[in-house]
Amino acid sequence: MDTLLPFTLFAFVASVTPGPNNVLVLACATRFGFMKAMPMVLGACSGAALVVLLVGTGLARPLADHPMAQQAITGIGLLWLTWLSWQLFRAAPAALEQETDARVRIGFWRMAALQIVNPKVWMLALAVIGVFAVPGAGQAWRVALLSLIFFVVALPSVVLWAWLGASAAKWIASPSRQRLFNRSMAVLLLVSTWYSLLP
Repeated sequence: MDTLLPFTLFAFVASVTPGPNNVLVLACATRFGFMKAMPMVLGACSGAALVVLLVGTGLARPLADHPMAQQAITGIGLLWLTWLSWQLFRAAPAALEQETDARVRIGFWRMAALQIVNPKVWMLALAVIGVFAVPGAGQAWRVALLSLIFFVVALPSVVLWAWLGASAAKWIASPSRQRLFNRSMAVLLLVSTWYSLLP
């Protein structure tokens, strides 16, 4: 396929640049450590690859044919990510309060489910299918291959964000710095979420 190299570059840029997934992984790794962020990393990459597969194979066509359904999913995604921003903003430093852990840390399944309502992932999937999945015989195979490549490329890209978060933990050990970091990540998450709606 002549489009594999351009698609690989596209997948790398799409998955390594700041966005809701990477901000959440960064915040989790900073607060809880590298290994505890891995379920989020796997959930984000798996969920995004699944959305690409669903859009490319036409299983999401009913959604594409109903603008109201698209708007509903976008709205749910925006509300969920906004709520996560608020939880992160008001999270106490880890050493002072552990009960907020479950609200700030997201596991594999919740992170994978988040991709289904993540506006950035849907726009990415539509771009992938529109540009790189040439219609015709064997399209389903090409879409499956693109989904797999996206997962393989996204995985180290998002792991990088987890590593950055874990590495930053030692610099924000004090409660005041943790609180400032949490609030900065919350604002960044909110901005990256709503920025995806700009034309």
